[in-house]
Amino acid sequence: MANKWKKVKMAIGNGMCLHLPQVAGDSTPSTTLPPTSSSQSLSPLPPTSNCRQSTPTHSFSSPRVSKSGSRSSKRTCAICLTTMKAGNGHAIFTAECSHSFHFQCITSNVKHGNQICPVCRAKWKEIPFQNTSSDCARPRTNPVGLAPDNQWMTIVQRMPPPRTDTTRQISSLFHGPEPVAYDDDEVLDQQPLATERNTSNDGASVHSCTDKVEVKTYPEISAVPRSVSHDYFSVLVHVKAPLSIAMVNNSRNQAALPPSNQPSRAPVDLVTVLDVSGSMAGTKLALLKRAMGFVIQNLGPSDRLSVISFSSTARRLFPLCRMTDHGRQQALQAVNSLKSNGGTNIAEGLRKGAKVLVDRKLKNSVASIILLSDGQDTYTFNGPSSARPQIDYQSLLPVSIHRNNQSGMQQIPVHTFGFGIDHDAVAMHMISDTSGGTFSFIETESTIQDAFAQCIGGLLSVVVQDLQVEVRCIHPSLQLGSIQAGSYQASITEHARLGSIYFGDLYAEEERDFLLTLNIPVDEFGGEMPLLKVKCVYKDPITKEPITLANESEVQIQRPDRVGEQVVSLEVDRQRNRFRAAEAISEARVAAERGDLTGAVSVLDNCYKTVSESASARAGDQLCAALCAELKEMQERMATRHVYESSGRAYVLSGLSSHSWQRATARGDSVDMGSAVQSYQTQSMVDMVSRSQTMILGPPPSQRTLRPTHSFPVRALQLPPPR
Repeated sequence: MANKWKKVKMAIGNGMCLHLPQVAGDSTPSTTLPPTSSSQSLSPLPPTSNCRQSTPTHSFSSPRVSKSGSRSSKRTCAICLTTMKAGNGHAIFTAECSHSFHFQCITSNVKHGNQICPVCRAKWKEIPFQNTSSDCARPRTNPVGLAPDNQWMTIVQRMPPPRTDTTRQISSLFHGPEPVAYDDDEVLDQQPLATERNTSNDGASVHSCTDKVEVKTYPEISAVPRSVSHDYFSVLVHVKAPLSIAMVNNSRNQAALPPSNQPSRAPVDLVTVLDVSGSMAGTKLALLKRAMGFVIQNLGPSDRLSVISFSSTARRLFPLCRMTDHGRQQALQAVNSLKSNGGTNIAEGLRKGAKVLVDRKLKNSVASIILLSDGQDTYTFNGPSSARPQIDYQSLLPVSIHRNNQSGMQQIPVHTFGFGIDHDAVAMHMISDTSGGTFSFIETESTIQDAFAQCIGGLLSVVVQDLQVEVRCIHPSLQLGSIQAGSYQASITEHARLGSIYFGDLYAEEERDFLLTLNIPVDEFGGEMPLLKVKCVYKDPITKEPITLANESEVQIQRPDRVGEQVVSLEVDRQRNRFRAAEAISEARVAAERGDLTGAVSVLDNCYKTVSESASARAGDQLCAALCAELKEMQERMATRHVYESSGRAYVLSGLSSHSWQRATARGDSVDMGSAVQSYQTQSMVDMVSRSQTMILGPPPSQRTLRPTHSFPVRALQLPPPR
């Protein structure tokens, strides 16, 4: 019986699909949503369903149960596996295929869009329906948490009949041979040439954003006595990307629309590399399909998408296709047809994902890969990750998309998502860090859609590309000591008088901060001392136009004879705290990996005390409050070896990824609007996550309050009083 129950679960779980509601503000009419074959349609069940479902970890396919069934199927409900006896207080439904079920069990299936027999997979013409919710609900392993009356369920209950023409189109995508070279990408949206779209109808310059990059500088203190030298004098350089045209149009009700032939944002080439191994069966696969449906629905007709699925091997489901109405329809059908089986071959999935972008004939301005996996690569490496500390995880990533690759190719970051507690966090972090992407830890499986939403909210708002910041010493006696820029490439040249930092792409309103140290010499003349000049060079992602921005004012300090008590810049202090926390987290992780959890917790606690007692923390700075909350959370996740292995390692690595790139990642409850550890989220990310949560949970009773313009909204956090 246990083996048959596995077959039934796989038959139910692998057939799950979704039907997307129309997104608010989307021009695509609801009638263009793809019809789905009812023979493969089954929507995720809500927590109130009395159908039990689990997530098997074995790698096996899902063969259909014989239509003739077995003797036991006549006496046992194939859904809840309890006995069916007349007069036992439960109504019994017998379908036209002769299989019987508890009426309560089968109405739960039908209510959520299933029109096929769970045993023989025959399509029913007559189905039971019941509006009342079940009063005998059983808990499920991985609850999805869908509201019973939300938009998803409404669309599912209005399931359209299958269309054979679409089925044939999708079949040709899946069963046709894959080409040797992936140069079959769909042509780009026909936009005006770059030389033709630099000016609008009235002659004004047209860009992807409303203004230029903002640059500010903050010296550590405003004055140094002229008779004193200072070898580690800090200067903070703050860079902020402007708003995108799309955001301005949304906020101003179309008051500042560009010409009709001008795109409002940079189009994206996106490849999703999805784990469909046996451990993804059931609820995980259903949640992945729903999250991918959200991504597809929010891509525009100029964006292109390709999907790679991998288990023991990898397969390209379809080439880079524009997400027009027809493209969305094909993509949704392809995602809905995914089934789970086999092992986990991350390297092969990434190889094909990179090949799609490397081989393409035409290129959109922005390109990225999203990788999701819930397990460890069982083909490239042998043994558990804890037993192979010397493994070269970079071998999982094709050399063609390494961020330090000198081939001159477009940068292609891989944003990785570790799904659940069994994924290889070290491998996922290494893949993202080597490619210039971020690593997110999806601890609660039902938050996968919000995590994807945050990621694409950023990718769909790129306003600056190939950003490089240069700082040059002005005073002839000055030299640069160091540059703290996290994971970004930084160099000091020209006899320590020129510093350069490459930041790459910036999302709308994204900020980058880096600290310089200078060697301030004795100044026998006194007065004002010029320190630095800052210059930014970047490219507009729509027009491809290079833009050079020189800082209008020099960084200067005063060199008087005497200086009273100095007040350290709060901006410099808060960024010191950020770098201090990142270094402590990295040090604590090293201690935890060698088994010294007590030492790891001590490192984090000492850093917590230092940050909480700093001048910026005492002034109520929210970044410091967020850092303190995160340091406390990490201490709890290093309490025992079991806690660290199951969630602490992934949480710590995701935090390191976020701080080193100064970009938002999903970990714990960081995507939630009221999270204490939320950091680096831009308004575009917030808006996309809000849209995701509205679609899943339904509209809130009152309008959501968006975060303020700063990057670190936090709930109340008690800091210790200053010593």
